Amino acid sequence: MKLLPFAALGLAAAISAPVALADDPVVIKFSHVVAENTPKGQMANRFKELVAEKTGGAVVVEVYPNSQLFGDDKVLEAMLLGDVQMAAPALSKFSRYTDVLALYDLPFLFQDLDAVDRFQQSEQGQAMLDSISRKGLIGLGYLHNGMKQLSSSKPLRTPEDAAGLKFRIMSSEVLEAQFKAVDAAPLKKPFSEVFTLLQTRAIDGQENTWSNIYSKKFFEVQPYITESNHGLLDYMVVTSKEFWMGLPDEQRAQVNAALREALDFGNQIARDKAIEDKGLIAESGRSEILELTPEQRAQWVEAMKPVWKKFEKEIGADLIDAAYAANTTDNQVASATDGQ
Repeated sequence: MKLLPFAALGLAAAISAPVALADDPVVIKFSHVVAENTPKGQMANRFKELVAEKTGGAVVVEVYPNSQLFGDDKVLEAMLLGDVQMAAPALSKFSRYTDVLALYDLPFLFQDLDAVDRFQQSEQGQAMLDSISRKGLIGLGYLHNGMKQLSSSKPLRTPEDAAGLKFRIMSSEVLEAQFKAVDAAPLKKPFSEVFTLLQTRAIDGQENTWSNIYSKKFFEVQPYITESNHGLLDYMVVTSKEFWMGLPDEQRAQVNAALREALDFGNQIARDKAIEDKGLIAESGRSEILELTPEQRAQWVEAMKPVWKKFEKEIGADLIDAAYAANTTDNQVASATDGQ
């Protein structure tokens, strides 16, 4: 009989526990691999602020930059296990979950970020966000970093200059084929290791945007950067279907609205930083920026031309055509078609 008060106390605790938990904020762990001063880093921090404002503190975003929690190669698995709720991996990182997103790795597909925006906001572009839903993941939106450049330990002006060199790439069959098309050796390595690999000459070069080249100081250990604008580095903000659909409708709408604003903010930063960081690299004098002539650029385009055909079946010819049609004017499209 003396145990009865304890049993009653346990029952009372069991009854009150859900009420206490209901008062606790929902925590969103947002993991990413880049520095906080990059477009993605600033977008994530802005998202954190906006979620706090819109939910009144009912939802709290914790941002973990610089691979503090997970690298992009592991974060999607961690998300499905519930260890992290949001991330923004490069589109290349979704190859294990869908084929269609490999479209964004095709070399010389888009002329500029305006063309990318037109396609991503189109019906086809938006539909691609759902391409990972069968794997338990939900694409919430696209985020730009920018157009990619080539850095190297030697000047790269023509495709022949890249022959035999080792380039770090993300885990992407398209990017692997891209470098093999110019007789280079692609090596899949984590982003967090790139600076050391370049510094120790374990690799000869890499491809990246101006903001990543500057923020990660790759320009300090790469004497040459070719302004090729040959590819796109974009991200998809992603969450698990289980987490997203588990949020109350009102909170989900608030978080989604915060994300829309944060993505607009981050995409504008991406455009601004491409100009700013290129200028800072040039001013540093640490790395020489090489501009391709139209003839040299055409050689790169021609050399990488077979990559489109190689992945046409997996991605879909209609989707590639739609993306290519997003390039701005008839003159630009005709010019690109001549090269392709």
